[in-house]
Amino acid sequence: MPQFGSSPVQNEPLLGNAQGPGMSQRLSESSLASYDTHHTMSNPNGRMANSSSTHSFSSATPLGPGNQRFGPTATMHPSTPGKEGRAIPGGLAAGAGGGGAAAMMDDDDLDDALHTFTAKDKKDLSSPFDITSARGWANALMLATLAAAIITLFGAYPIISAFQNGQLGFGSNTPGYNLGGINSTGQYPEIGVPRLLDPETPQSAYTKVGYDNENWNLVYSDEFNTPGRTFYPGDDPFWEAMDIHYWPTGDFEWLDPSAVTTKDGHLVITMTQEPINDLNFKSGMIQSWNKLCFNRNAHWEVSVSLPGTSGIGGFWPAFWTMGNLGRAGYGGTTDGLWPYSYDTCDIGTLPNQTYPNMTGPVATLTTGDNQGPLSFLPGQRYSACTCPGEDHPGPSNNVGRAAPEIDLIEAQIIIDLAVGEVSQSNQIAPYDAFYQYNNASIYCDIADLGISKFNSYKGGIYQEAVSVLTQVPSRIYRDQVVGGRRGEFASFELEWYADFKNRKNGHITWAVDGKRAWTMYPGAIAANPLTEIGDRIIAEEPMYMIFNYHMSNNFQAVNFAQLTWPNEYRVDYIRVYQRGDGTIGCDPSDRPTKDFINRHLDIYNNANISQFSQTGLVWPKNRLVDTC
Repeated sequence: MPQFGSSPVQNEPLLGNAQGPGMSQRLSESSLASYDTHHTMSNPNGRMANSSSTHSFSSATPLGPGNQRFGPTATMHPSTPGKEGRAIPGGLAAGAGGGGAAAMMDDDDLDDALHTFTAKDKKDLSSPFDITSARGWANALMLATLAAAIITLFGAYPIISAFQNGQLGFGSNTPGYNLGGINSTGQYPEIGVPRLLDPETPQSAYTKVGYDNENWNLVYSDEFNTPGRTFYPGDDPFWEAMDIHYWPTGDFEWLDPSAVTTKDGHLVITMTQEPINDLNFKSGMIQSWNKLCFNRNAHWEVSVSLPGTSGIGGFWPAFWTMGNLGRAGYGGTTDGLWPYSYDTCDIGTLPNQTYPNMTGPVATLTTGDNQGPLSFLPGQRYSACTCPGEDHPGPSNNVGRAAPEIDLIEAQIIIDLAVGEVSQSNQIAPYDAFYQYNNASIYCDIADLGISKFNSYKGGIYQEAVSVLTQVPSRIYRDQVVGGRRGEFASFELEWYADFKNRKNGHITWAVDGKRAWTMYPGAIAANPLTEIGDRIIAEEPMYMIFNYHMSNNFQAVNFAQLTWPNEYRVDYIRVYQRGDGTIGCDPSDRPTKDFINRHLDIYNNANISQFSQTGLVWPKNRLVDTC
């Protein structure tokens, strides 16, 4: 007698209760009762009656293709009675003529309720497309709802937001405006992209009438109200703090990102006396170079509080703008570009501003400092004289390109009066004889000679400065108490407008505390017959912004004995307006910079390169002296 659980025929172990892949339990009584009566007999209660045709699982016969559900070894053959006297239908055996595999596929017990179909369901599955199907219309409605929600979120929301914030009127003047990539606060808003306007800027500041009596619209603002912001590379979408020594002006401090942050609702640049990189002072500079630039026009308004007092000289806080082709502090980028703003092909583009044989003009050779040479500049690197095929930023080689500079404020002290003042300047090249621009009142209009005057410094061998000095309130100095007040803020404005179609319509205006200080018109820097040069032009480059807090004897003698550290240069806000065809971006089609910068990343990323020639690149050919 075989052992319990063994096959009486082949001495094989029985698999009657085995669970193979795809079969998780024994067949239920209800499913057994559903099989073809050709192979089974059922009682009225649905139980299988005892029969001589009882079956069990065995592995004696190879598995047929229709029985894959039972695993690699199990197949159905006549055997012993099943548990409780029930028999398993022989028609389930592989190769049986009773269609056992098909019956198994219809077994309800092998499927969950979700996949058990009624006769009506099975009929529906084979039915043709029905336009009146309620379930189909419900699915379509849900898809339409989801699509509408996505379109509203990413399409309608920015438009509605623009209407609510009053930005629609000027956004149309700025390609790509408010579509992402432009911010104001330096932090990422809820929708995941930076904003152009700081939401904390008051609505009353969204528009203004400029000093040219034109309407200007707010296009960028930063109130600096979020505390603890940092400006290391990559921290902020629009501002980046420098980590360099600003050697071009012989500064005493090292510029370090740790010196710049936001606190108490202000941008704060702190100068400290501490050893760092072989220097004894640390301070900061932030730039928007190649991140945020303004084209054709801009009206900047900054509210600042100055460091120190109005009686001790040495601190040099500033806010200024520069053409994006030059990166401040990176000499290899400014060599031959700063401070040119020139679009004429003549000797003004050549080294030292002289004839190729260095014999003249006489004024260029004799009207500089101490009756010496007027200019030591290397010539305009990308001038209107550039030969075809030579390296050039574009849009074509006959367009003069450069890195002009316009200074909104460079603060200094009138020592004998113990009064603070700011230098408000337009730096230019090539130069006038004696560095004397045309300061007739129709070209240089000073509003109040009681607080503003022409700067006695007009330039030197490396720049000409069209500049006015304007006094500032003593109450804005951090360490000076006036009437019980100190460290307050004053507003400073710079309005720049360049007319590409008619350059005579351009202007630059400076203002202090809401009052116009002076305006420079193109006639101030028109052609000079003595030095045989053409018109210098109101800057037409995409202009980026710079805040810095320096200290150098080259600007004002530093009184180390009386200055105190740490000291702070604070900015309450910056707001920038534009009019007409003004746009935002550092790579406008009419004055592109992106491709050129990408071709010369070495000089734009290495502050130790002081001259363009250090890169091994050749100065572009100038058709006045070279064969094109």
